[in-house]
Amino acid sequence: MNVRSIWIYRRLILIILTPLVLLPLPLAIRTKVAECAFTLLVMAVYWLTEALPVSVTALIPAMFFPLFGIMKSSQVAAVFFKDFHLLLTGVICLATAIEKWGLHRRIALGLITIVGVNPGRLMLGSMIGCAFLSMWLSNTSAVAMVMPIVEAVIKQMITAEGEASDQRKRALTGTSNPGLQLDEMDCPDEKPTEKASIEPSPEEKVDITIEKSDPQTEGSAPDSEASEVPAQGYYRTRQDHMMCKGLSLCIAYSASIGGMTTLPGTSSNLIFAEYMRQYYPGCNLINFGNWFIFCIPISIIVLLLSWIWLHLLYLGTDFRSVLRSKAAYTEKEASVAKVLREQYNALGPISRQEIVTLVIFFVMVSLWFTREPGFMPGWSALFPGYVGYASDATVALLLGLLFFIIPAQRTKDSYDCLITWKDFQSCMPWEICLLVGGGFALAEGTQVSGLSTWVANLLVPLGELPPVATITIVCVIVTSVTEVASNAATMTIFLPILGPMAESIHVNPLYMLIPATLCVSFSFLLPSANPPNAIVFSYGHLTTLDMVKAGLGVNVIGVLAVLLGTMTYGMPLFNLNEYPDWAPVHPSSNSSFPN
Repeated sequence: MNVRSIWIYRRLILIILTPLVLLPLPLAIRTKVAECAFTLLVMAVYWLTEALPVSVTALIPAMFFPLFGIMKSSQVAAVFFKDFHLLLTGVICLATAIEKWGLHRRIALGLITIVGVNPGRLMLGSMIGCAFLSMWLSNTSAVAMVMPIVEAVIKQMITAEGEASDQRKRALTGTSNPGLQLDEMDCPDEKPTEKASIEPSPEEKVDITIEKSDPQTEGSAPDSEASEVPAQGYYRTRQDHMMCKGLSLCIAYSASIGGMTTLPGTSSNLIFAEYMRQYYPGCNLINFGNWFIFCIPISIIVLLLSWIWLHLLYLGTDFRSVLRSKAAYTEKEASVAKVLREQYNALGPISRQEIVTLVIFFVMVSLWFTREPGFMPGWSALFPGYVGYASDATVALLLGLLFFIIPAQRTKDSYDCLITWKDFQSCMPWEICLLVGGGFALAEGTQVSGLSTWVANLLVPLGELPPVATITIVCVIVTSVTEVASNAATMTIFLPILGPMAESIHVNPLYMLIPATLCVSFSFLLPSANPPNAIVFSYGHLTTLDMVKAGLGVNVIGVLAVLLGTMTYGMPLFNLNEYPDWAPVHPSSNSSFPN
């Protein structure tokens, strides 16, 4: 068997060899800590390499923990389904309705039209629109909605530039007379150039992809007429290609940035919230309102600085063009603005279904904010006998159920609701449900077996470092790991370690867990790092090196912004400068408080 054949079966080999190589650990050290460590390491290898689908790997605790005597099978099954899954179900009901009735398209087109179509403005408007959508929808859904719109705009900008260039050439060569053009077309020595329509139909405007440029001409801008590439499939100039790269990256990055702003915005936030609810039930600081107040300044800072960084990389240093009024639009920009207006007008007036969806959305967000706002009694105080019973999942399920009840339109014999079960199934990320459930089971196993305490004791020397240094190390490690593992898998690996570590060095667990949770979203370097990156990469405008170069800068911006927020207004908001009474006290803990 040659090397190529072995490489084909690399996943199978890895699946078999990993437990065999790690098997001496539980056999030589017959303790629950070693047996749980074996399970954790096997899952970590499978998650990092994706030798098995990540959701299938999440089922390993259900097999190993009962066999090792760590937890009963019924106990493992019980922790697989948590409040997180109920919250996700309600949020997906909302996301399904938004997608089904086209509200996402109205929002995205409206924002882009308001901001403007100058490449710099278009990049900023796309980032704002995609970030806003990803606060409430999954990051993947937000990118899948916005990227086709941006792709159509890219196509139109390149086509309009080509039309304008051809018209100038005809004027200079005296061929602008229609009669002369017909004569030339009849000449056998001349090959007619097929012109792309400036006004494609609404469907064509969205589902368009532009082929990647010829590698031989990608690196330099053409200098002559002969070196120009037709707009109907290739970039005309290097400037066009750089614009396409910048617009593609801004969509991918803004989805991850926006997703971290709200608790239901991304799975890693929800995993963190459920971990706090399960292992620190006395902590009432993690709710929708507090999280939004803490994260919205960070998201705005990261979004604006990332836009500046991408503008410098792909559009240059001319930021004055961003301030140009609509009256000073170039021919290309005016053409794109016309297309966007036509697309928005083609949507027609807002439908009753969109209005109902929008009302339910605002009611859901308002109830999340006002449940336990912290600075005043929330609506949960109306039930004094049931403190802590209602959660954000209660609100999401209550309003999510309305989508299955409210009539949307009449049929011949009955009526259709806003969403159907089939619609819901097509949007529900069942693999995330299994992945997160496996993470909860793994976290419970590390607690029961004592593995988390054992690891925390090893990390006690970190208590000698200044807390900000410890947090910076944690942020850098988490940001690095999330580039090669899924965000949810990274969270499930680090949460059971960082929580007990904070307890062992006598630091508020939130001081470790909140920055780590946010940094998990900073997977910007590789196309395979997360689904949004993969989606924009599939359009063919980018290379892996483009993503690495741009992603490094955005990663640095993100980590610094998280540290800034944590060390400033995060201190009073979450009481990070004191060890809380809801966290256990270890007698051997080192005292190391943030200043």
